[in-house]
Amino acid sequence: MSASEVERPIYPPARPRVTVEELLAAKNTQPIRSLDELQADTFESDEELDEFLAFVRAERQRNVA
Repeated sequence: MSASEVERPIYPPARPRVTVEELLAAKNTQPIRSLDELQADTFESDEELDEFLAFVRAERQRNVA
């Protein structure tokens, strides 16, 4: 058997095809009914948010130079 005739394993291994609906059902997900469901209290105050945004702006400017 020549090298071209040898079957090589597929990498990465083939996975069974799954639809989006099947993936969502497997995770028991529910549709978002309101934007309020996406709300997160990441920052405790407006000042903390402002400090974070100032930091992000400064880092972006630092990386540009």
